[in-house]
Amino acid sequence: CAHIMAMAVQRLYKDAQVTIGPWIERGFYYDFDLTAPLTDKELKAIKKEMAAIARAKLPFVKEELSASEAEERIKAAGEPYKLEILQGILARDPSAAITIYHVGETSHPMHWWDLCAGPHVANTGDINMDAVALESVAGAYWRGDESKAKLQRVYGTAWETPAQLKAYTALKEEAARRDHRKLGQELDLFSIQESAGGGLVFWHPAGGQVRHQIESFWKELHLQRGYQMVFSPHVARVGLWKTSGHFDFYKESMFDQMQVENDEYQLKPMNCPFHVGIFKQGYYSYKDLPVRMAELGTVYRYERSGTMHGLFRVRGFTQDDAHIFCLPSQVAEEIRGVLDLVEEVLSTFGFTKYEVNLSTRPEKSVGDDKFWQLSEDSLKEALQSKGWDYKVDAGGGAFYGPKIDIKIQDAIGRKFDIAYVDEHNNKLRPIMIHRAIFGSVERFFGILIENYAGAFPLWLAPMQASRLAT
Repeated sequence: CAHIMAMAVQRLYKDAQVTIGPWIERGFYYDFDLTAPLTDKELKAIKKEMAAIARAKLPFVKEELSASEAEERIKAAGEPYKLEILQGILARDPSAAITIYHVGETSHPMHWWDLCAGPHVANTGDINMDAVALESVAGAYWRGDESKAKLQRVYGTAWETPAQLKAYTALKEEAARRDHRKLGQELDLFSIQESAGGGLVFWHPAGGQVRHQIESFWKELHLQRGYQMVFSPHVARVGLWKTSGHFDFYKESMFDQMQVENDEYQLKPMNCPFHVGIFKQGYYSYKDLPVRMAELGTVYRYERSGTMHGLFRVRGFTQDDAHIFCLPSQVAEEIRGVLDLVEEVLSTFGFTKYEVNLSTRPEKSVGDDKFWQLSEDSLKEALQSKGWDYKVDAGGGAFYGPKIDIKIQDAIGRKFDIAYVDEHNNKLRPIMIHRAIFGSVERFFGILIENYAGAFPLWLAPMQASRLAT
């Protein structure tokens, strides 16, 4: 469908240049560089041209060719974005196989082609155009870089039957009704004010009351489960983030440094180094472990303006962080305890269906192989003991360790020098388990607003009762 749409656009707009056009979870999109602004009227014309291409039943034909030949064809077609995409493929892997897909035979008057790894259906007639919709147009920057060309992104969705498309459309309408940004304004729960800056959340009294209930429940439950509450600063010297590895592995998501008395400080993007610092200040025997520290700590991360979305993606947010310092022999048991806690927290808010992923070691990482293996094995053991089905996300872990990602359904060798003392009075490095259940209080609040459509259960409601004057 993406290729049919791009072909239709270039047939209708001769100056249009195509960039990328991937499939996404519920459809597809393509980014175009063209002078004419696309509106709903233009989308109708594009859809009509797509239908004509589908009726022609043009075959999708795969062709593998050399990089030099692909470059020659792209230059002849006057497609600079395709050329940059080709160069990017070769930069990652100089020996990569280059494939293009043709729509129609080269001799056909409707012939079109693009770089693509495939695969595709046999021909354009296999697409039921009555089950396809072009949904919207949005602005996008080439490579997501505001300094580069501004493009027009056309979103579409494709289904096997018109009934499926109708059901999807109804779901979208319901999602729009529940949109936390709309309900947040109507119910006076929160605001994001441009005068203060994008991605910074103001909690209004009603939203603040809900947050108070969420945080009170979270704190009491953690205290019951043997966690100790800690609090940490919002900034620290840059050296701390270099020691933790965040400066090297996470710098693009951190705000720029600030100068304080000829020293560089950094707004914290994570709470981890501070909890490590608290642990280092203590003296722990093996008998003292596990030590569980928990904090509702506000962190700051740089997000491009085009990526922010209500409460779901912001620049300042509060993480429900916890770090468990334990013996290697305690890892599996502690992870199981974390999963039990996750289950209790989420079920309290009405979430009982999860998608679980085990994310393993990425290409860029720190730490010894044996500890990575221990960690991954312990995560698997804990998941199996819970009886939870899970998928493996190979290479999707954090740079410092593997992780379990739980999605609720609505829907370079440097380390911190921390240690405990074993039974032989030897100093050994403990295993540290990092976990967050809400992820961020802001995002979880946004999910709750949409899940309840603003009608919170009594224990969460901003106003539990009201006395009316008579």
